[in-house]
Amino acid sequence: MEIMPANALWNKACKHLKDVLHTDVYSRWIAVIDPVDLEGSNLTLAVDNDFYQSWLEENYLPLIQKALLSVSDTDWKISFIVKSRITTATTAPEPQPKKKESKSIRERLSQVQKSVKSASSLNPKFKMDSFVVGPSNNFAHAAACAVADAPARAYNPLFIYGGTGLGKTHLMQAIGHVALANGKVKTVRYLSSENMLNEYIDALQNRKLPQFRKRYRNTDILLIDDIHFLAGKDRIQEEFFHTFNALFDSHKQIIMTSDRPASEISGLEHRLVSRFEWGLVTELEKPDFETRMAILRYKQEEMKISLPDHAITFIAENVRANVRRLEGALIRAVSFASLTNQELTVESLQRLLRDTIEQEKTNDLSFADIQKAVAEHYDVRFADMTSKRRPRSIAVPRQVAMYLCRQMTNSSLPDIATAFDKTHATILHASRSIENRMDVDNDLKLHVREISRKLGKVIV
Repeated sequence: MEIMPANALWNKACKHLKDVLHTDVYSRWIAVIDPVDLEGSNLTLAVDNDFYQSWLEENYLPLIQKALLSVSDTDWKISFIVKSRITTATTAPEPQPKKKESKSIRERLSQVQKSVKSASSLNPKFKMDSFVVGPSNNFAHAAACAVADAPARAYNPLFIYGGTGLGKTHLMQAIGHVALANGKVKTVRYLSSENMLNEYIDALQNRKLPQFRKRYRNTDILLIDDIHFLAGKDRIQEEFFHTFNALFDSHKQIIMTSDRPASEISGLEHRLVSRFEWGLVTELEKPDFETRMAILRYKQEEMKISLPDHAITFIAENVRANVRRLEGALIRAVSFASLTNQELTVESLQRLLRDTIEQEKTNDLSFADIQKAVAEHYDVRFADMTSKRRPRSIAVPRQVAMYLCRQMTNSSLPDIATAFDKTHATILHASRSIENRMDVDNDLKLHVREISRKLGKVIV
């Protein structure tokens, strides 16, 4: 392996990248990168902010690795770090001989990376000051701030629910960041329910249950994402029940997120549902127009770019489902303007975002949205949509919900079956049954039409 300084290696790679990338793409995403450290087969690259870091890792990392491989015949391991963290870690260095200075900087950089890694369970982008507050989330945000200021004393547990991409994980992790920064707690652990299940299985197989329990029962704040994933999994529910009790009795904060209220999670033990509702349950709703505008303007500042007001307004008006899709539309518009040097008009945005806009019309409905609308229309409990009860007053609404899920989403039969805790054959039978009955039952047809109208798409 040819040994060379980080700058020399990176300059060679950049020459390769210039040849394969459009000039605007190179100047926007590659030219902003600075080589920081080269040690063994590890290359550390610095960027201005978290947005650049995540975007490069998700979209350009394989290309950069390929460029480095082509100029050095070495499979480099690349790490991105935000420049401000290096600056913080390397301010006011003590005078040292030049030869040792390089090592000193490397050591300090390593310390920064280790400190970031020690809090790696928390995403550095998910801070409280980057969470845009509006009418759809102000109550949840206020509750989160109260918990961050007084862990285990304000609301314990805190249960946050809402649809995909609305900021549940962001808000949950922001609590951890604030509590750590304020010195309120020493340890914060974040993980998804799926990861907890995998760790539990691994602990069972390797006879390490005591270590597993100690890891989560000795933390000051436990953050569990997507708690609905535990539904129907009895052994991990039993384990989490005892972990919950141990943390609660020790006055440790527990925060959970879900796509629905705990009482509406089919397959979740009643004793867990009861405990999840001991503290505060709060919902994140879809952001309104003003909040979407505020989110887009904040992202503009974070990305250090500027779009015309009519472009921001168009995106806010037409992308409504969730924050994640809103950010995606903004990045697409920015990239288009940068690569083509064309003005962003309403017409060009309509063409550019046509797939996203079409998704908004057809795919932004979740199974839960449809189930909730049907339950409200027929005045039955939301939980009855997935229950095993079979009286006609429940069976018919449930079949209507299954039919609408088939008609109003592009989801497969197995996916719909999972949402209803049924087999795909049951979904198929229910859908055909409702379709046939509507040919002879005008009242049923009117009910289905009314529900679909409320959901934003009349289908009969």
